[in-house]
Amino acid sequence: MWGINMTLRTSKVAALLLLSVHLLHASALPAASSYGFNAYRMQQYNLHQDKHGCRGAIVVAEARSAADTILTRRCVIMKLPDFTTERYLEAKSQNAAALLILLPQNLSSVPEDIVQGFMVAESQVLQKETLMPVYVVPEDDQLLCMYEEVSQAAATKSASVLVRVLRSIITATAFQILVSNNSPIKPITDTTIITLEGLAYGADSNGSGVTILLELVRLFHHLYSDPRNQAPYHLLFSLTGGGKYNFLGTKRWLEENMDHAESSLLHDNVAFVICLDSLGTGDELFLHVSRPPRPGTPQYSFIQQLEQIISARFPWVRFGTVHKKINLQETNVAWEHERYGMKHIPGFTLSHIENPKSELRGSILDTMAQVDIRKLKRNAVIVAESLARFMYNLSDKGSAKDMQVFKGSLDIQDSHLSALMSMMTSVPRAAQLLDREPGQLLLISSLEQEFKHYLKQVHRHTFHLDRRDPEITFFDQMNQPMMMYRVKPAAFDLFLGGCIAGYLGMVYYAIQNFGNIYTKLKATMKAKHQ
Repeated sequence: MWGINMTLRTSKVAALLLLSVHLLHASALPAASSYGFNAYRMQQYNLHQDKHGCRGAIVVAEARSAADTILTRRCVIMKLPDFTTERYLEAKSQNAAALLILLPQNLSSVPEDIVQGFMVAESQVLQKETLMPVYVVPEDDQLLCMYEEVSQAAATKSASVLVRVLRSIITATAFQILVSNNSPIKPITDTTIITLEGLAYGADSNGSGVTILLELVRLFHHLYSDPRNQAPYHLLFSLTGGGKYNFLGTKRWLEENMDHAESSLLHDNVAFVICLDSLGTGDELFLHVSRPPRPGTPQYSFIQQLEQIISARFPWVRFGTVHKKINLQETNVAWEHERYGMKHIPGFTLSHIENPKSELRGSILDTMAQVDIRKLKRNAVIVAESLARFMYNLSDKGSAKDMQVFKGSLDIQDSHLSALMSMMTSVPRAAQLLDREPGQLLLISSLEQEFKHYLKQVHRHTFHLDRRDPEITFFDQMNQPMMMYRVKPAAFDLFLGGCIAGYLGMVYYAIQNFGNIYTKLKATMKAKHQ
């Protein structure tokens, strides 16, 4: 949700900065005859003229396993390992009514290859629009019971025809999935994007970047509280909204703060911009640049400090520079620093992700379980120490490469990073909820207070999207009440109807031919007594 950046500038500055057991099956955890729960619809938005995500919401269909051969007009139930691009496309090609994906409560116990596979499929699904509703919901006993039963029903289809018919007609039950909201999906016309900006004078996807930026605020506040520690740079810290949507918050912030003329406060004073993106895990760090910095420039000197800190204190970390030119013909930018580059402001993005199209940057599985606090702390140390060495020109002053600037009371604390990450992951990050739900309002307020605790000036910018021609459009009905009903399948109704019709036919035949039947029975009884 947030794009994070730091900007360094000289003089006035900045570091902008989801029967037999083979014949008859009954679940060990029988599901209730009806059960209600909240499900979350896959993201839906328009970015410029491109449509993304799920555009359907209504579901009235029988639940089926993804392993079933017939999925037409059925709601396909999947667990995390079941959801692959191939199975999604198969369900879509068969005109399945909907997809319901059950997410485990504890993602940390899920093998990494399964998480990675899900993220790849999720990313590919979101690239285009689909009318088939796709929902995710946390697992619970009732939903797992339903999953097990529909999976067993699909498994028995490999048995003999007689077994399948007997099970399906006599004993089986089916599950009906229902989302009965008949209201049409509507675009949200009052979307706002929040940006927080704080200036300290004298001085990951993306909760990890926010956390490190807030820690930098604390560290440099304490460092600059001593007048003797003044450096020839000021720091401007900025949290910008809409990072997942083409860094729209950064774009609007730049438009608001820069003049149309070539000369402006930012143009004349910014040494460089550091954008922090996805730094909560991994043993790699990549510095993404649009143009390789020239020797003698501030950004070149800062990169030298980064390399020295990593080689001296964290030699196991693989560091590399990734160069990608800005393509002005493309509508979307890859990294946040490109927004600044378009305004001729030098900058780069630091991330453990090498490919900007990585599925890691926008997955619903990007939760606290994916963050390694130790690696988050290490990356915070790398950024803070490199920044301090650059600002105070410590290399030219003969300071040792492994010298620690932030230690003692200024040491980076694991507990503080954990608390900040918990705050950042405590509420959903869907853009439709931003500045609309109590949890998001509390998060924005908490971030603002965190800024105000250390910074002398904090500004909150609210950007309203143009209703007539918005760059991005979000849609409502993301959180839907869903019902699950246990019912007998249609085959059972046909079987029962056939039995009743047969019974009535025999009764009718007996009444119509009572004389003949009585005579035959009487003759039979006489024959037995002779």
